[in-house]
Amino acid sequence: MRINKRVNPRSGWAPGPQASRKSSGMSSKQSISKRQVEAKGEWRRLAPRIAIAVFIPFLVLVLVEVALRLFGVGYSTELMEPCTVHGSPSSCYNLFFPAPFFPPGMIKLPQVYAIPAEKGPQTYRIFVLGESAAMGDPDPAYGFSRYLEVMLRERYPSMTFEVVNTGSVAMNSHVMLPIAKGLAKYRPDLFIIYSGNNEVVGPYGPGTALSSSSMSLPVIRSAIFLRSTRIGQLLTKVGTQKQEWGGMAMFLDKQVRASSPLMKYAYANFQQNLYDTIEVARRAGARVIVSTVATNLQDCAPFASLHREDLGQDALHSWSALVQQGAEKESSGSYAEALKLYLSAAGIDDDYAELEFRIARCLEALGEDGKAREHFLRARDLDTLRFRADSRINDINRSVASSLPGVKLVDADAIFANESSHGIIGSELVYEHVHLTPHGNYLLARAMFLQIASTLPPEAGKSLQAEDVPSQEECERMLAFTSHDSSRVAAEMLRRLQEPPFTNQLNHSDQVLRLMMKVNNPDEDPNQTAAQYQWAIMRMPDDKILRRKFGLFLFQYNPAGALNQLQMAQPWDGFPVVTPDGRPIQ
Repeated sequence: MRINKRVNPRSGWAPGPQASRKSSGMSSKQSISKRQVEAKGEWRRLAPRIAIAVFIPFLVLVLVEVALRLFGVGYSTELMEPCTVHGSPSSCYNLFFPAPFFPPGMIKLPQVYAIPAEKGPQTYRIFVLGESAAMGDPDPAYGFSRYLEVMLRERYPSMTFEVVNTGSVAMNSHVMLPIAKGLAKYRPDLFIIYSGNNEVVGPYGPGTALSSSSMSLPVIRSAIFLRSTRIGQLLTKVGTQKQEWGGMAMFLDKQVRASSPLMKYAYANFQQNLYDTIEVARRAGARVIVSTVATNLQDCAPFASLHREDLGQDALHSWSALVQQGAEKESSGSYAEALKLYLSAAGIDDDYAELEFRIARCLEALGEDGKAREHFLRARDLDTLRFRADSRINDINRSVASSLPGVKLVDADAIFANESSHGIIGSELVYEHVHLTPHGNYLLARAMFLQIASTLPPEAGKSLQAEDVPSQEECERMLAFTSHDSSRVAAEMLRRLQEPPFTNQLNHSDQVLRLMMKVNNPDEDPNQTAAQYQWAIMRMPDDKILRRKFGLFLFQYNPAGALNQLQMAQPWDGFPVVTPDGRPIQ
């Protein structure tokens, strides 16, 4: 029997496959079910092939990695490696650990350290994490961790305190997390985190000159893992030219606006790394102190400024004329008139960091300290060469510390502000932008000491009060921080200020003059300086840092005695020891 298809003359419709299926009794649901069954069957046939395609390359990579290790190609990037100190088993800092974070030739090292394999009884082990400010730059022998160490030794003589400072130049939270993981196995009692200055300019930051600047945290962590493998080391080495460290001047073309979309990733990465670092410490059974970061506001003008992106030429011309007139008024001491001109310029463009600094100076001169502080903070936060932790970084430090049990906050930013004239941190506590003066290091150590004293085990003795903390003078006597050393450190800071980006700062000449007043030839007899070192070493004969500093001082007066001190300062057996003029000591 023949069935004629009827066509609707208006739509041209004729019964299709669906109509045919209906007429044959097959439902649409049954058809879909059949396709699903066919798809599952196809997946079962393809799955083994896909698994093989993935597994075989992975297996090949594993075998290549194992082979490279067996044949001694490349190097371990674990944080610590076995060693001995005076014949006793220890773990020592691995000099290749920073390789995944820095280009060849630019690896930055901390003050090398060793940890006894066995933790002694009545020993309290503290690990300090952070960047150059945490390390104690410009001279780690007088950083806050050193003040803290002598405070604890002096006030709790029944206990042994091991304070290991892992801080390093140019590192940031991407490096801090692997360091914490590497230290977690050494039975820590406390981690101290003083970090945040290098989140933009450090490895994997949006303004870095040290590595790629991908802001995806999974991608960053994968890149770090890859570069830590022997295969990754070979791939990195091929076609990569060795570079030289150029200091802060390397970052001059790496300006990042506060409004940059990349900044939200920098903040998110810092927060996650901080959370993860704390979690590593807590799993190891350690307490954690997180500190905000103190930066110089009053005496550190922005390193670089950028106008808002949509500023037209006519507006820029008007802005420049107002700022020029304001600068002339400010120079003549007419601060109220200068302020009016500056505020008019800010009405045209208030993104320019240096303008905010000018406004702050005028407000401070007029006695409006609260408003001046707000503008000093804004000047720092708008600085497009982002070498200082900004307000958001410190907010993250505060919020993370307050949100987790077993974590204490030391608000260094607030402590320093309370100790500063008009509540505005300046060069009395911070040399240039972030590195602490002796008084700054003492204040930070004092705050840490009081936190630690409240949580020590009962066998340590009573918890001490603020008045029980050793004075700065006591600490510096035990550290042998002589007038010779004070002058030498100031001279080093003065040298640094002669280079970009410091030379580009609005108040550069003021900074130079301030430091020049601190650099003078000490009046004391070298014998007196030597006596101060000898007194401190008698109290702490095993202090390798004291021995090394004494050896460096002594070299020009008594080379033989200096060599003896430098040999006794050897961080671990087999570590190369050299004289100040670069000659190896046998």
